Amino acid sequence: MILISSCLAGLKVRYNGTDSLDEKIQKLVLENKAITVCPELMGGFSTPREPAEIVGGDGEDVLAGKARVVEKSGRDVTELYVKGAYVTLQKALELGATKVILKEYSPSCGSAMIYNGDFNGTKLVGVGVTTALLRRNNIAVFSEEDFFSEVNQYT
Repeated sequence: MILISSCLAGLKVRYNGTDSLDEKIQKLVLENKAITVCPELMGGFSTPREPAEIVGGDGEDVLAGKARVVEKSGRDVTELYVKGAYVTLQKALELGATKVILKEYSPSCGSAMIYNGDFNGTKLVGVGVTTALLRRNNIAVFSEEDFFSEVNQYT
């Protein structure tokens, strides 16, 4: 079983109430090859919500207590992001998922790039909190941008 960011399957769960539909990824869900997850909602957020970015590092740094996740207004929401990561990990373990497709650039889900914490659209190399935790537990995480090129047996 594959876990997939809910927004990639067309669910309107992003911070601004939109989705990031990828029809190939949605097809995996419709064919019962994948199950959707949203670490932010699983951590206790609602939709819509204020945008958030990691300040002071990336998801690895958040898990190590060296960085935090803050909303644009400055509110520290690190605890909710960490909670969502652990709930997502638990779901992956329960389902025996070994591959996860998560939304690139997200402070939870980014697998190669995230926003830099200045809320100005600048991206940097790094991972989100959920990606960091899943990878620590030997679960492969891919973005929607690289999944099909890396794991073409699912197309």
